[in-house]
Amino acid sequence: MSYNSVYYDSRSDFWRKYWEEAKSYDDYLAEHDASLTKRWFETMNRLPELEPEQVKNLEGYNRELNMLMYSGVWCGDCSRQGPMLKKIKDAIGKDANLRLIDREGREELQDELRIVGAIRVPMIVFLSEDFWELGRFGDRMLTVYRAKASREIGREFNAGILSPRSLMDEMSEWVNIVERMQIMLRLSPPLRRRYND
Repeated sequence: MSYNSVYYDSRSDFWRKYWEEAKSYDDYLAEHDASLTKRWFETMNRLPELEPEQVKNLEGYNRELNMLMYSGVWCGDCSRQGPMLKKIKDAIGKDANLRLIDREGREELQDELRIVGAIRVPMIVFLSEDFWELGRFGDRMLTVYRAKASREIGREFNAGILSPRSLMDEMSEWVNIVERMQIMLRLSPPLRRRYND
C-alpha cells in the first residue's frame, strides 16, 4: 500500500482478513442449526420481488462490490436484512459479493463496529475490490426505527416491521444504499484510471 498516493485505505488489510474469514450466504446458514435459520428462510419467502426500476438502478456499474455482513444468526434484524441483501446481490449478479461473519469470538471486529457504544448486529461494511471501505450501514433501518419509536415513545402510527409494506420499505432502503455504494465505486478516480473509463 502506498501512502504517497492521494488514494489509499490503511484498513484494507484489516477488512481483507475478515472478508477471508467470512462465509457465503448459503454456507453461513448451512453451518448453523435449522432452528436458528428458520426465520431467514421464512423472510426470504415473504420478501417482495425488486421492482424493475430498482433492478435497473442496480445494474451496469461494472465494478466489484463486496458486502461484508457482521451478523448473529439468532438476530431478528439479521434474519430480515440478510435475505434482503442476498436478493439485492443476486439482482446485481457477478459484480456483487456478499459474505457473512458471525459476531461471536471476534473482539477486534466487535470493537470496530460498535454503535452508540454497543455491540450490535447486523452491520454491513461495503468494500471495493481492494477492500477499501466505502461505507457501513446497519443495526436497524429507518423503517424499523420508526416502528420501534412508535411502540416505545408514542411517535406516530406504524404497521410494524413484518407487514408486506414495511418489508418493501426496508428493502427499498437497502436498494438505495447499495446503489449509492455502486455509484461511489463507478466514480472512484483510482478505479476509473485502472479500468480506463
